[in-house]
Amino acid sequence: MKSIPSRNLRENRESGTDIILPQMHPILLSLLLGLTAAAANVFGGAIIVQKHWDRSYLRYFVALGAGFMLATAIVEVFPAALELRGKSAAFLVLVGYLIVHFFEHTVTTHFHFGEETHKDQFVHTHKGYSILIGLIIHTFFDGIAIASGFLVSNWLGWIIFLAIFLHKIPEGFTITSVMLASGQSRSVAWGASVLLGIATFAGVATMAIFKHEVSYGLPLSAGVTIYVAASDLIPEVNREPGAKMALVVFLGVGFLFLLDHFAHVH
Repeated sequence: MKSIPSRNLRENRESGTDIILPQMHPILLSLLLGLTAAAANVFGGAIIVQKHWDRSYLRYFVALGAGFMLATAIVEVFPAALELRGKSAAFLVLVGYLIVHFFEHTVTTHFHFGEETHKDQFVHTHKGYSILIGLIIHTFFDGIAIASGFLVSNWLGWIIFLAIFLHKIPEGFTITSVMLASGQSRSVAWGASVLLGIATFAGVATMAIFKHEVSYGLPLSAGVTIYVAASDLIPEVNREPGAKMALVVFLGVGFLFLLDHFAHVH
């Protein structure tokens, strides 16, 4: 077991390598932002349940989030994980990737990451619940990622939080529409989005309790983030005709580098 490299973190902070933001205890900050991310899950579910919102912007959230998450995982999270654990971090990244693949495509059935409209594919109630289980695992690791990032550095924590927050509302869209399509009531469908929010916060709380295991949590969450971006979000973008959505993915990637250039003091 490796503990948090506190000396390196102090050196990073003293040398000004963290983003310039109000200083707060990393655990407290990650808990507060975990609640914010959880609220976005619940809000996404409420949008679908209300049925009078214009959801045409969903695809832009998905595309922007895909690019930003992919860039964050590869450019920011993965190098930090290698610094914490060395080459063994790469194995844990792969494990994190395969964990979500197992639950989303072995335990659960086919689903789209967004508002689900193919009601004929969800005639059995148990399918909706199996998808809920897969997304709960995914959102739990969202929380792990947020807390792990702040335990490493203020900058990394904020970047991971932003990457995750961008896809939290579409997550709420996803599970609520899936539950409605499987024949559940509006209250049960919205309750499913609440469960995703709880799982997100539970991930943050778990990492807060086991903060000395951040060298495991960070690479695992990197693998989960790569999977969600590359296997869940990008395919949804590719379903849209034309080049506009693909360009929004590049915009998400570019957003990370803009933040790195203007907000991250080197």
